[in-house]
Amino acid sequence: MPSQLIVDPPHELLGRSTELSLLMRHTGLAGAPPGRSGGAVLLAGDAGIGKTRLLTELSARAEAGGWRVMVGHCLDFADQLLPYLPFSEIFGRLADHDPELAERVLRDHPAVRALTPGRRLMSGTGAGDGDDDRTEDLDRAAIFVDLHAALETLAEEGPVLVVVEDLHWADQSTRDLLSFLFTRPFRGQVGIVGSYRSDDLHRRHPLRTAVAEWGRLPAVHRVQLPPLPDDLVRRLVRALHDGPLHERDVAWIVDRAEGNAFFTEELVGSGRLDDGDGALPEQLADLLLVRLDRLDDASRQVVRAASCAGRRVTHRLLEAVVGLPGDELERGLRAAVESHVLVRVGSDSYAFRHALLAEAVYADLLPGERVRLHGRYVEALTANLLDSTAAELATHARASFDVDTAIRAGVQAGEEAMAVGGPDDAAKHFEAVLEILARPSTVVPDGVALTGLVSRASEAFVASGHPGRAMALVRDHLDQAPSDLPPRDRARLLMAWAAALLLTERPDDPTEATREALELVGEQPSPLRTRAQSLHARALARQEREDEAAKHAGEALAMAQRFDLGQVATEAMTTLATLDVEAGDTETAVRALERVVDAAREAGDPLGEVRGRFYIAQIHLDNGRLAEAQELFRVASAGAAQVGQPWAPYGFDARYYRAVTAYMRGRWDEALEVADIAGESPPADLEAMLLTVGMLVGAGRGDDSVLTRYERLKPVWPREGLVALNAGAAAVDLHGARGDLEGMWRVLDEVVASLSQTWTSLFQARLRLSVLVLGQLGTAAAVASAHDRAALLSRVPELLEAMEGVRRRTADRPRGFGPEGRAWLARGRAEELRLRWLTGSEPPDGAALVVAWAESVEAFDVLGQVHEAARSRTRLAAALRAAGRPGEAVAAADLARRAALDLGARPVLGELAASEVHGRRTGAGDAGTAGDLTPREHEILALVALGRSNGEIAKQLFISTKTVSVHVSNVLAKLGAGGRTEAVAIARRRGVLVD
Repeated sequence: MPSQLIVDPPHELLGRSTELSLLMRHTGLAGAPPGRSGGAVLLAGDAGIGKTRLLTELSARAEAGGWRVMVGHCLDFADQLLPYLPFSEIFGRLADHDPELAERVLRDHPAVRALTPGRRLMSGTGAGDGDDDRTEDLDRAAIFVDLHAALETLAEEGPVLVVVEDLHWADQSTRDLLSFLFTRPFRGQVGIVGSYRSDDLHRRHPLRTAVAEWGRLPAVHRVQLPPLPDDLVRRLVRALHDGPLHERDVAWIVDRAEGNAFFTEELVGSGRLDDGDGALPEQLADLLLVRLDRLDDASRQVVRAASCAGRRVTHRLLEAVVGLPGDELERGLRAAVESHVLVRVGSDSYAFRHALLAEAVYADLLPGERVRLHGRYVEALTANLLDSTAAELATHARASFDVDTAIRAGVQAGEEAMAVGGPDDAAKHFEAVLEILARPSTVVPDGVALTGLVSRASEAFVASGHPGRAMALVRDHLDQAPSDLPPRDRARLLMAWAAALLLTERPDDPTEATREALELVGEQPSPLRTRAQSLHARALARQEREDEAAKHAGEALAMAQRFDLGQVATEAMTTLATLDVEAGDTETAVRALERVVDAAREAGDPLGEVRGRFYIAQIHLDNGRLAEAQELFRVASAGAAQVGQPWAPYGFDARYYRAVTAYMRGRWDEALEVADIAGESPPADLEAMLLTVGMLVGAGRGDDSVLTRYERLKPVWPREGLVALNAGAAAVDLHGARGDLEGMWRVLDEVVASLSQTWTSLFQARLRLSVLVLGQLGTAAAVASAHDRAALLSRVPELLEAMEGVRRRTADRPRGFGPEGRAWLARGRAEELRLRWLTGSEPPDGAALVVAWAESVEAFDVLGQVHEAARSRTRLAAALRAAGRPGEAVAAADLARRAALDLGARPVLGELAASEVHGRRTGAGDAGTAGDLTPREHEILALVALGRSNGEIAKQLFISTKTVSVHVSNVLAKLGAGGRTEAVAIARRRGVLVD
């Protein structure tokens, strides 16, 4: 019998395994409780929490186990209650589904017939032709006894599960009938489950007493369905949403859904995302607002006033705003609490049971009502009678159009947020004030400096990871500034713009702004000029004007010490240290940066410490000291998070490079853990950077699914070149592994074009991308036909030219190549020789090929980049095997295999297997024929299968053509084949060759 619950639920059951197990155990599905063959369960939970979804799963499992599932629902008919409605539904469906069985049950238990649809009259009487249809009222006891007996009769044919949903709407007769069933054991296997909304059970609700009584019965078990934990709500959001979602938006939904599955579904379906101003979905709003219908006028007045405070409000503040007499306020609050609209928090506050309930009530206010209530909040908060925050006051002032208060409180709120490590909130407060000040009718209050406010807003945006937003804000005010703007104010705006620019990858020249700022502040030493000069030094360093940068940084440091500007001093010291790095003097730079860290600590500048540690870690990374770099990156990112600025420059960069360094060291799971942003709200561009770490790991493990991120992340490329670089590197390998060389070339062209605009056409990482492409071409050449091999070489000169260009450009710089660059140079030489070897285009001798790959292995071993070392060893093994050094080949392959297994690097394992097919027997073969092939004959047979000529095989195996001819003849004889094609066919049929 179909259960009539949800058919084909839209998503998997998440996070309810414990509750499902309890339901199955207590109803007898998973083994009957001691002493009886079934049991009863009361399933409670808030509206939308997932009761029906859980019961759907329970019913499905019961039906799969051969149980008859009978479901009835209580309905909200207000005063028009129909007694026994869920049981009428149950037996009505039985009659529809199995009329013969239903008729037999009703004949044996006639009192139940009164409950079937069509027999229900409002008078309680029925008319008919026979004795069974006499028009007289039936005894309630007869109904109870016969219905109990009817369930026993059904249980004789198989176990029965009775599900009654929404007991909070049950009529008195249904409650009494359930009481009877709960207290009478069944002879057969009968389980009963009743569900109800726990948030509907206010103190006077009739079900409240019944539930308390039922809970004392030994056969009845109570199961409370709690909210889903955040990680499962996050999974639910991802499952419900068709396309990708930024983690910030996921976190926004998770925060508001509060573990409620229905709320989650409605929010996802509505399309409302972080900072969205759209109304709640109508169905969700209706579900929430229905709670207010049972409240009296005073309670509704209290609740509506509370909604203007947000989620939580103190008793004293609410009392001041509502203005009701004390006893009436108390009655209103008690009713709201008992109806589960509000809950008590601590000893003096109230909060809405759900944040979305506060939103729904607030949205239901009339415009004038909303303004008046916010105005009362402003009056109460400014009366100095209540403790409050500037943020609260600013919010109410803006909503009540109290402009002067909104500006002053907004500025104070922004400063308070910055002081406690909340740059996101600070930026919102500052920006809200700037929006008010942009209105033509607004007069700037005394004591509020517009230029200073713009600069602070810019700093807040930068600290929250939005330097581009900071630039746009400042540029807008520069463009709109009056011609008589004081020079020092214009200088401050130019400095704010340049400071933000230096943290982006935009091609604008920051020195134009910093030079003008210096001119505007004048030659006289001052704190402002000191800051301007330090910023100018940073701008010059970015433009690679090292000598000028050193001069200005030195002067800025001297002035900073004179004016006791600790943060500016550490900034200037950091600039000088980075210039040492560019000059190749990393030891001096490290010592200087260690002094920067100490100075920042003494100056109480935690972000200065973060910046100093980041640069030291970067030096370690560039010099191949990966373990030291990763640890310092960890410390730096933790320092930024500790002061509430995890997305600020250097702090976030440290986290990103910590993940990258873990990836390089072969600690891929750790890299994924560091890059995991679940539950956080990063800016979209920074989220993209961390997503590319997952792409690199995915490519290394052969996970094609990460390719979907490639197109999605393209809009970020112009702003974050590392996103293009990492996404491109991963996509090159994934396309190459799939044999999609056209897709691989497209990726290379797109990434090079983008990064040539962002950086320069000969950016150093172009070497790595070119080498990866060469490697994929070599892998393709190993199985390509002669015609296809020639086509593979068409763009190789272009790759080699780019690689040489990068080599010359980097070699001309004082720093030159670090260990990573040298490793990719060595790999590039090896990949070029491998490609020539496999295509027969000016092939190298075997010794040269082995030496090149040995150098690549050594370089990546020295660097400590585990995956690339394993990939190099795999190709070294192939070169050794071809050069007739099988013992060394096996040793190299074993090391590569061990590393690949540790990493889960399936592509490397696949390449090892494909390579070894040339030197090892790949099938059992037939005794006396294929089984007699030597390793070299197996290798030659595999190349024959690829269509290689004797001459091509000779070049690839570093032997003479005559020797190849002899081996081919031996293979034909052993296989009993008349020609090469037949030999290949026989070998495949016998399992000697595996494609």
